Amino acid sequence: MTLQAKLDAFKADFEAGKPPYNVPHAVIETMHRATRELIESGATQSALKAGDKAPLFTLNDPTGQPVSSAGLLLKGPLVLSFYRGVWCPYCNMELQALEDALPEFQALGASLLAISPQTAPNSRKSVRKNALSFPILSDSHNDVAAAFGLRFALPDYLIELYKNLKNDLPQFNGDESWTLPMPARYVIDQHGTIIYAEVNPDYTRRPDPEDILPSLRRIRSM
Repeated sequence: MTLQAKLDAFKADFEAGKPPYNVPHAVIETMHRATRELIESGATQSALKAGDKAPLFTLNDPTGQPVSSAGLLLKGPLVLSFYRGVWCPYCNMELQALEDALPEFQALGASLLAISPQTAPNSRKSVRKNALSFPILSDSHNDVAAAFGLRFALPDYLIELYKNLKNDLPQFNGDESWTLPMPARYVIDQHGTIIYAEVNPDYTRRPDPEDILPSLRRIRSM
């Protein structure tokens, strides 16, 4: 089953209010509204695309150790995934799919990083929850996400909904800004050029990890 098929199956059960979710229809409608408005805003137009230069960054892993994109690019191409946080079930399913694909990435000489705005303890929870063996990095204030054109501010009505659902992003992220990254996947070659870019304002839509293998093979053949 593809990653998107798994996400679609989860979404169908979640939005149908099946146990253990039991989510009121009004909550689903509010989430749909926020996604629709983000799509209509054209936010993806400001996101970096294939052919653009990727900004360099250094972020800490869950143990507080700095990880440098420049250092990893000296070894080979970089697969980069921006995700919302451990509280997001769609993100967790994506991380698990990336973990499954990691041997294929490594066989093509690539490193894999995932970036979220959450604090180190929540990143450690992501690692445990999803049995990950690749680095999870904390992007405080979504600054790196902003450099890639992915950061957006939640509308007031969605903030209110999240508060009612006890989904306290300031606590998860150690940041009062109520911002998130649009989920995104990038492949960056050793020259720092983005070879593959997938950005979607609909957080329930994620590309399959296998979709990026042709880009890694193309880099390998150069």
